[in-house]
Amino acid sequence: MYSLEKRGRLFILKLTGDGEHRLNPTLLDSIRSAINQIRSDQSSSNSVLITTADGKFFSNGYDLALSKSDPSLSVLMDAKLRSLIADLISLPMPTIAAVTGHASAAGCILAMSHDYVLMRRDI
Repeated sequence: MYSLEKRGRLFILKLTGDGEHRLNPTLLDSIRSAINQIRSDQSSSNSVLITTADGKFFSNGYDLALSKSDPSLSVLMDAKLRSLIADLISLPMPTIAAVTGHASAAGCILAMSHDYVLMRRDI
């Protein structure tokens, strides 16, 4: 799913686990929850958020298999992604997507909703 670590004034949000980090309603809600946790942290002034992922995929977009099983989930995932993007854009600190692998479709949109995007292989 994800992990959230705080190192001084640096928040590190990492998509964890094996796989392609496909976005589904549960993962989108979890990331929003982490963003809200960061926002409510009283010591977050002058902080920075870095979002990254384990493995060779930052995010390969929506979970299409899940979406095929219930077409109404596509609409739900779109709404949840838009809300997550709004949360990231309005976060009162610089945000950095440290893209360590593929970022396709909605995964690319997630990365691009940060203030800065860095693409690296060695993180």
